[in-house]
Amino acid sequence: MLIRSLTLATLLAIAGPLFAADDGSPLDMDKGRARPLIVIAPSTVDPTWISLKKSLDEPANKKSFTDRNMVLYTVLNLMGQRDGKDLGPQDTAALIRSLKLGAGAKTKVILVGKDGEKKLDQSDAIKLDEIFSAVDQLPAAEKEFTATVAAPVTEAEPAVKGAKGAKPAKPGKPAKPPEMPDD
Repeated sequence: MLIRSLTLATLLAIAGPLFAADDGSPLDMDKGRARPLIVIAPSTVDPTWISLKKSLDEPANKKSFTDRNMVLYTVLNLMGQRDGKDLGPQDTAALIRSLKLGAGAKTKVILVGKDGEKKLDQSDAIKLDEIFSAVDQLPAAEKEFTATVAAPVTEAEPAVKGAKGAKPAKPGKPAKPPEMPDD
């Protein structure tokens, strides 16, 4: 019995950090695809959140937001949302953990790049134009990262490139599996 307990304790000691390293943050699915803008506020009537919300509701700003491949995460009263769709409590907690925020009751506005790194971290009031400016000033390396991740992969190229009406090549028949020798 003692050996079983020691074996189990050893396995948990080894496997525990491995499970903790994979926090399953919702930001992981946006890496390489979108730039998350995260607003964490203690209440839904927070002045910073209200001013950002009004700015985002304007059609010109909404278009600029989507043109820059941005998604909006909000955590208001510990209730998380991604582009207006509710996140579960585990996903909300994982989002907050992945940002490595200290304790505080202030409103936080965080911009994360497509490479998964924080690009902007504000604790006070911020305007949407400042956020757009930060996105526009991102280094070329982040834009290259986006180009390599977003490049489409094609299975079959046209037979003759540039030829009018060229069709993709048909895939060949699969080869027969090798026959198993008799024992």
